[in-house]
Amino acid sequence: MKKIEAIIRPYKLDDVHNALLEAGFYGLTVTEVRGYGRQKGHKEIYRGAEYNIEFVPKIKIELVCETSKVEQAISIILKEAKTGAVGDGKIFISSIDEVIRIRTEESGKSAL
Repeated sequence: MKKIEAIIRPYKLDDVHNALLEAGFYGLTVTEVRGYGRQKGHKEIYRGAEYNIEFVPKIKIELVCETSKVEQAISIILKEAKTGAVGDGKIFISSIDEVIRIRTEESGKSAL
């Protein structure tokens, strides 16, 4: 099993979520996060004053799936979240040793 963490633009969440649902990915955790990468924030002007926005608002999507479905999930996220501009985000993939559903105590693939 693999865990996919994707940091994306907030307005792309619905597109990514709907595409993952259509492909059969049902378990998803979404968190509002703030941070920066190479863009290092940006400047905004409010009532004539300039402000530095150091931490840009983003959405973090977490998804655990079978190893055989990782490429499919990644291609969906890339297709739906990509704008081609700086700040589109990143995808991180890590291994999951075990999964246990608390309610039924099922483990492994059946717990997903």
